[in-house]
Amino acid sequence: MKISPRVKLVLIAAGFALPVAISLIAYFFARPEPTANYGELLLPPQEAPAMGFQGEGSGSWDFAQLRGRWALVMSDSGACAGPCLEKLTTLRQVRLALGRNASRVARVYVVDDRVQPDPGAMRPFEGTQVAIAPSAGAPAPAWATDRAHLYLVDPHGNVMMRWPAAADRKRMLKDLERLLKASQIGHNHGLANTAPC
Repeated sequence: MKISPRVKLVLIAAGFALPVAISLIAYFFARPEPTANYGELLLPPQEAPAMGFQGEGSGSWDFAQLRGRWALVMSDSGACAGPCLEKLTTLRQVRLALGRNASRVARVYVVDDRVQPDPGAMRPFEGTQVAIAPSAGAPAPAWATDRAHLYLVDPHGNVMMRWPAAADRKRMLKDLERLLKASQIGHNHGLANTAPC
């Protein structure tokens, strides 16, 4: 069967146009979800210090108490003005949004200036563990007193991710959901030293 020159031209044009059309369809209708993290992975991870912080009141506190749980960590003055309250709110809201996985995540507020937080101001953030950085002896590591970021400590005590202090809560939540789904660690709900919700 003889093919006319016009049909040949149409077939050649279709051969060039078809891959472009398939690419456009895939781009607009079959785009995969982006997998990039919002938070910055810290490589290599740093070990959270076993050094003693002061807890609320006169007791001591250290990160070893959280082994077996993930921990969201922020740092600020004990006076806790506006930006500090925003960070506390971010930690609370993101944790609550984890739903049934919320019990796998602790919240830690590192006070970097030894000013005792006002119990009344902390009432809306009940369950947040307060760790007051030591004024003598070994200084707290830089990440633990970094007011510009929020940190994530894994259940083995490794500081492995950080977000900006004014983090996008939805994107931060997606990072956490992805990590908790991929990891089976942090399921030990019955630990003796876990904090309330």
